[in-house]
Amino acid sequence: MKAQNGRSPRILIAGMGNVLRQDDGFGVRLARRLEDVDLPGNASVREFGIGGISLVQDLIGPPRYDVLLILDAAERNGEPGQIFLLEAEVPVLEEMPEAVRRDFLADMHYTTPERALILAKALGVLPEKTWIVGCQPERCDDFEIGLSAPVAESVEKALDQVVSLVDRLSMDPEDRSA
Repeated sequence: MKAQNGRSPRILIAGMGNVLRQDDGFGVRLARRLEDVDLPGNASVREFGIGGISLVQDLIGPPRYDVLLILDAAERNGEPGQIFLLEAEVPVLEEMPEAVRRDFLADMHYTTPERALILAKALGVLPEKTWIVGCQPERCDDFEIGLSAPVAESVEKALDQVVSLVDRLSMDPEDRSA
């Protein structure tokens, strides 16, 4: 994938979640692991925790990003520790009923990743390519630091998948077919 001006696409890898709520800390833990990996220069890793509004502020730039990879716990009714790569489907804020829109905009300080994506799209700063690298949590209900065993084990598997995806996205399109 090339950005419009022929350069490699700028990729933001966003670790989301709450490390005080067990497996909800998956995205943050994975982002911290990615900081130790030699990623291409066009990829940036940031930890956003539960402050989704900070993600939107980063997307406003500079720089502007071409690709967004969100790392987060994702309830998908799978087996604990199962990794998912999902293309983000982001609703359009302007198409929501007025009462829903008012509620949505009432307090954006600790917004969820979903709400952050909706706001970024409404502001015109959401990258065209946005994916979620999610992990099925085992437990997120109590305040407790630390991932469950299956989710902790999945961090390394997800790390390999994210690195592979970033490498593929960073390649020249002619080189991808090899």
